[in-house]
Amino acid sequence: MPNLKEVRNRIVSVNSTMQITSAMKMVSAAKLRKAQDSILQLRPYANKLKSIIQNVSLGLDISENIYARYSNDKNILIIPISSNRGLAGAFNSNINKKLVDIINQLTQRHPSSNIYVLPIGKKVTEFCRKKKYPILSLENSKIDLYELSEKPKFENAASLVHDILKMFADKKIDHVQLIYNQFKNAAVQYPVVEDFLPIKKSEETNQASVDYIFEPNRDFIINTLIPQSLKTQLYKALLDSNASEHGARMTAMHKATDNAKELIRTLRIEYNKARQASITKEILEIVAGAEALKG
Repeated sequence: MPNLKEVRNRIVSVNSTMQITSAMKMVSAAKLRKAQDSILQLRPYANKLKSIIQNVSLGLDISENIYARYSNDKNILIIPISSNRGLAGAFNSNINKKLVDIINQLTQRHPSSNIYVLPIGKKVTEFCRKKKYPILSLENSKIDLYELSEKPKFENAASLVHDILKMFADKKIDHVQLIYNQFKNAAVQYPVVEDFLPIKKSEETNQASVDYIFEPNRDFIINTLIPQSLKTQLYKALLDSNASEHGARMTAMHKATDNAKELIRTLRIEYNKARQASITKEILEIVAGAEALKG
């Protein structure tokens, strides 16, 4: 049985850890409210914009659009989104596992293709470097991908999409996919994979659902809405990931705090047992000494 000093020091240590995890939980809870409001406000707009493009594209050969061209997927780009910090449960590891699965699938499906990664977030960037995945370099780009993960801004997301669209138009990349954690609630976030480029025409849209009057013309509206929709899609993924991060960290820190409380309770019981054993031992020694003096 450990001595009293060791148990007492461990109680103090666990108590300090509990205070840290409790503080981190409260900080994440405060950030989660703002992040949750942002993604819940953007989702209806993003979904409506996507619906408009699907309706407007009906009757139009969207494959003629530069952002809807299909090729042999010679150069594939994957954009995984993670956080810059850990202590968020399985938040980052889920993205890393999904990235490995997607790369393995694409390698089997397109063995002659070049697969590049554009990681957003420190954790997935470190993972890609460790796995030695080819990381795409954005020439003359001033975008801080770590900051984009920590504090998503539409202007920065739009600038990144502009660079990606330019590479797609120049045929430097043929296919782009997003990997990120989609926010459901504070306790549930799940990794999703979305096709980003090329644009796919939906076959489920009802042609009679909406009748638009086009001004100046349908082609001009398509060419204007598609880049805007892609910028919104990436920004939504960043906000989803940001809200998921705070939700995952709040849940992880809540569990860590509860575990620390339980551990402190167990250690206090152990401490009391050790203290009682020490007192009993001292009493026995006193009694034995008194009996020896009588003898």
